[in-house]
Amino acid sequence: MDTKIVIRNETDADVSAITEVTVAAFNTLEISNHTEQFVITALRAAKALTISLVAEMDGRVVGHIAFSPLTISDGTRHWYGLGPVSVLPEYQRQGIGQALIWEGLSRLKGMNAQGCCLVGHPVYYRKFGFINMPGLVHEGVPREVFFALSFDGHAPRGTVIFHDAFKATS
Repeated sequence: MDTKIVIRNETDADVSAITEVTVAAFNTLEISNHTEQFVITALRAAKALTISLVAEMDGRVVGHIAFSPLTISDGTRHWYGLGPVSVLPEYQRQGIGQALIWEGLSRLKGMNAQGCCLVGHPVYYRKFGFINMPGLVHEGVPREVFFALSFDGHAPRGTVIFHDAFKATS
């Protein structure tokens, strides 16, 4: 059996599988509002999925990651939001999420992006270089779960606003 992970751009044929993966990945997370699949659908509809990658094993979509543009109140440009990132529960803790994140960050850098922000687990995202950046906030989100990663050394200051699609509830 070939268990090689293939990371590739999403296609139209992947849309329902991405929804299934996302719902399953967030199903038991108490910190989730369980709207992540609606966020991805809204980002796609708004043509705001700057990068949308799937992880495939044995021809099956087992993971997904989305990156979308965000706004920073100080006018800093070319920053993106990471998320949601999802892996089917039975495939978690096998490096698939990490592979999606590393590939997505690499592609952002290849587009001359300046940085990336996310809301996530206080320990997990540090291994990718994300930090709680002083002077950068996301209103309504505790500082300990809001992270940023500058690709060019510039540390923006202000309020980060993710795409309106993140407000999707259905």
